[in-house]
Amino acid sequence: MQLSGAEITIRCLEEEGVEYIFGYPGGAVLFIYDALFQQDKVKHILVRHEQAALHAADAYARATGRPGVALVTSGPGVTNAVTGIATAYMDSIPMVVISGQVPTAAIGLDAFQEVDTVGITRPCVKHNFLVKRVEDLAETMKKAFYVATTGRPGPVLVDIPKDVSQQVTEFLYPAQVEMRSYNPGVKGHPGLIRQAVQMLLEARRPMVYAGGGVVLGEASEFLTQLVRELGVPCTNTLMGLGSYPATDPQFVGMLGMHGTYEANLAMHHCDVLLAVGARFDDRVIGNTRHFFVEGRRIIHIDIDPSSISKRVRVDVPIVGDVREVLQEMLKRVAETPQRLDPVALKQWWHQIGEWRARDCMHYERSDTLIKPQFVVETLYQVTQGDAIITSDVGQHQMWAAQYYKFDKPRRWLNSGGLGTMGFGLPAAMGAQLAFPDQVVACITGEASIQMCIQELSTCKQYHLPVKIINLNNRYLGMVRQWQQILHGNRYSESYMDALPDFVKLAESYGHVGIRIENPADVEGALREAFALKDRVVFLDFMTDPTENVFPMVKAGQGLTEMLLGAEDL
Repeated sequence: MQLSGAEITIRCLEEEGVEYIFGYPGGAVLFIYDALFQQDKVKHILVRHEQAALHAADAYARATGRPGVALVTSGPGVTNAVTGIATAYMDSIPMVVISGQVPTAAIGLDAFQEVDTVGITRPCVKHNFLVKRVEDLAETMKKAFYVATTGRPGPVLVDIPKDVSQQVTEFLYPAQVEMRSYNPGVKGHPGLIRQAVQMLLEARRPMVYAGGGVVLGEASEFLTQLVRELGVPCTNTLMGLGSYPATDPQFVGMLGMHGTYEANLAMHHCDVLLAVGARFDDRVIGNTRHFFVEGRRIIHIDIDPSSISKRVRVDVPIVGDVREVLQEMLKRVAETPQRLDPVALKQWWHQIGEWRARDCMHYERSDTLIKPQFVVETLYQVTQGDAIITSDVGQHQMWAAQYYKFDKPRRWLNSGGLGTMGFGLPAAMGAQLAFPDQVVACITGEASIQMCIQELSTCKQYHLPVKIINLNNRYLGMVRQWQQILHGNRYSESYMDALPDFVKLAESYGHVGIRIENPADVEGALREAFALKDRVVFLDFMTDPTENVFPMVKAGQGLTEMLLGAEDL
């Protein structure tokens, strides 16, 4: 079958079962867009900015576990997409990005809308390809999907020159590909798994620390089984929320810079730590020197060998797919009659109970000011904890993580590693397309929402009834909080002094806008919004501008050096 490069590109997407492709047309990809027009299996979603295309594809992948796909043109199309590519790279999200390029004969000659796409994206992709021959296109696309979805997932970019999309060749899509330099392992070392289980069973103060790798690896079921079988405490990273049920009594909350008092102290004082699909990053353990003041033995399971002993030295390194390794650990536990010392475990839970009694999530209620924590708590009650929640970045992101209890994986979609403002709204679009009957809410702030607010137009075009929860405190909230605590209340450029009327703005896009200024109206407004099942509703909550996120661990300090409230400032 003789097909053009553009037709081959779309046929490859069909072969991979791609449902949606998010993109924006331009000169270098017009032949690909023409091929899209002439078929109906792959649906194209026209965003209003390439950054949003990447975020929407990213969230589609986070929500479904299937790779997201985006299509952008050369030059500014690619550079606009880099933020979205880097966001996915930092959080290990499987994506295939197709970019147009100037014709092969013009590469390197500063042609119109030419950039070195391979060079620009190399630091923030798992791999990238420049296709110089149409005969190589189908195999390259197969490799792109294979690399993006195996091992530690990540974005892969395929750069297609315009003349390659025009040229014709026979279409043969390989059933599988082999790459000599890429062969990710899956099975963990049996001896190390056996050693890890023995170490856990001998622990007196055990702790399980689970990250985003558990969600990405579809391992939540087995993590939950292991934690419950052993009767030990479990904490999640920001990216790992939902990998273990937040309402379970063995869950001690999120840990890290804005984690709970009990999670941080249990992490610090445990004697055996099982880390699963997590990377000990700076926002989780703070100062590594402080972290190792208390001696502990560490078991670390990760698909990526470069993540093990990267920031902290571990005692039992297990490289493998977390799902496979946890299954093997469960088998080992079932085969041995040995269990944790019940007296020591009871004492450990007693200590955790004392830490929990501090009630570090307490905040001062108000009858006159809307507290942002109250909005998130009420959202949880109204949605019964069953919504897909996206967020932008800042204080509202931390309040969402702290006060919305995620019992299931792939319900919490946010930019963890890169911390990308503008992620929330396009992410909600991607999630809503993936699950059209699911309630999807974007928790955002008045600064973040303006980064990609043009996507309200995309929501209108494709009838995506997402609900926007805008915690409007008139500040770059997290910046203001740090300026208050670390910079002597010098609020340099953190006040938003020319905000739009978000209600009128939402209405101008054809949506519903509601402004809420009284705490007594919070629940009613949320219920009204979610009753409008087929409409976008922009809820503009005028919240207390002085509220800070607590607990807080200052940058460079240790997990036990927490600020629990204003009294600690």
